[in-house]
Amino acid sequence: MAGDRYFDGLADKFAVSLYGGARGELRLALLDQLLPELLALRGQPVLDVGGGLGQLAGWFAGRGHAVTLVEPSGEMLARARESLVGQPVTFTQAPLQALPEAAPGPWSLIVCHAVLEWLADPRAALATLAGQLAPGGQLSLMVFNRDALRFSNVVKGNLEKALADRLEGKGRRLRLTPISPLTHAQVEAWSAELGLAIRGVAGIRVFHDYLRRPPERDDDRAALLALERRYCRVDPHWRLGRYLLYTLARPDPLSATTTPAIHKEPDA
Repeated sequence: MAGDRYFDGLADKFAVSLYGGARGELRLALLDQLLPELLALRGQPVLDVGGGLGQLAGWFAGRGHAVTLVEPSGEMLARARESLVGQPVTFTQAPLQALPEAAPGPWSLIVCHAVLEWLADPRAALATLAGQLAPGGQLSLMVFNRDALRFSNVVKGNLEKALADRLEGKGRRLRLTPISPLTHAQVEAWSAELGLAIRGVAGIRVFHDYLRRPPERDDDRAALLALERRYCRVDPHWRLGRYLLYTLARPDPLSATTTPAIHKEPDA
């Protein structure tokens, strides 16, 4: 759609820059912990929206879910096909806005990670996702955190940029600063407007991206991962995660009970 950013020509950059280093490794390790905590997983079919290179589709497929991966970039979709040969994954090339035609619901579990921040109208995109969700269904939503982006700019010394709130990327060339970073307040407000309840929230990389030097020794990397795991759901730390991970649910009016909020106390 006009103004949205797709990633044809950037598959190599994604594979190397985002997933080939410590940032991507940490992100996937945290999701491996958090997804079973935040979602009620029963082997139900999964709609993976903006599935990119297929990491999440592979995670769910490996746990017994049939996955429909929808991705607008032909290049990214081709890479996902290569990496998921033999897995129970169906591939569809389409933008998020085309979901009602390309992957009609209702779906009991939708996953949409790191997509809304690349769209010109993320609120409309969330409405589209909500419209595909079955009563009682869950949406695993991960968004790029605008407040964390501001804090990161201050830490790097970009004081005037942070003061002027010029945080959005331009969507040009090879730079990967999102064009529509979101705040927790926006997600809260939009979810309420769309009849979605927030059942859980966590921060992804609440410490890593602010380090002066990334850890080099194995024991230091292990200690950092332990810190990220311990505090990713603890206030105020989760609020400065580079990404915010939500479980949103559509209440089922026919059910006598609703899915309880999922909470986990930090380790002592």
